[in-house]
Amino acid sequence: MLAHEPQGTSALVGERLRQCGYDVHEHVVTPDVDRPNDAAPFPDAADYDLLVPMGSIRSLTNTGEIDSWIFDEIEMVRAARARGTPVPGVCFGGQLLAAALGGEVENAPASEIGWRRVFAVDGTTNPAGPGPWFQWHYDRFTPPPEAEVLAVNDNAVQLFRLGRCLGTQFHPEVTSAHLAGFLTGFDEQHLNEHGTSSAELRESVRRHEERNARQCFALVDWFLDEVATS
Repeated sequence: MLAHEPQGTSALVGERLRQCGYDVHEHVVTPDVDRPNDAAPFPDAADYDLLVPMGSIRSLTNTGEIDSWIFDEIEMVRAARARGTPVPGVCFGGQLLAAALGGEVENAPASEIGWRRVFAVDGTTNPAGPGPWFQWHYDRFTPPPEAEVLAVNDNAVQLFRLGRCLGTQFHPEVTSAHLAGFLTGFDEQHLNEHGTSSAELRESVRRHEERNARQCFALVDWFLDEVATS
């Protein structure tokens, strides 16, 4: 697991992988959130059965503040795919996966913070289900040209697959404890400017938490059964 900041751990995704028998190693890329370019050395991804880049408060549209490590991580993802290592990427991790495999990342037309439904593309099945899923992002990805788009909403592509790689724009891993970590990096004024508040977000996660655990576990199971073994 590549947690780009201490508050960006794998939460429910890691929990389900442990339940499925995986030994989950959480690698925190930048241990000090106030020093985004001060990164811990990456582990050798060849030693792992899965590589899972998680979310981040950083942006791939501003690589200057993370250039000491972001291009190394992009190369790590490319090398993992070349080896056949399954790579599920979450939010920033999904954007990173898209960029590594030939897609692009841009500022989204609108931020999404809170719970949003996602929808299948005509002619495909959305394995994530409609949700709602928790979102916290300001950017969006254009998937790699060969990728299969599996879910969208009006604002962004939400789920794509390319071989053994899967990118999500939403956060399947979120719990109340996980949200508390997210909130440490944002003041109330910022949240208000994006149409929400810390109290509203806490209450919404509390309300959705049990259901979200079920849908997250189902998505992880689908990934392991249908994508990782393809």
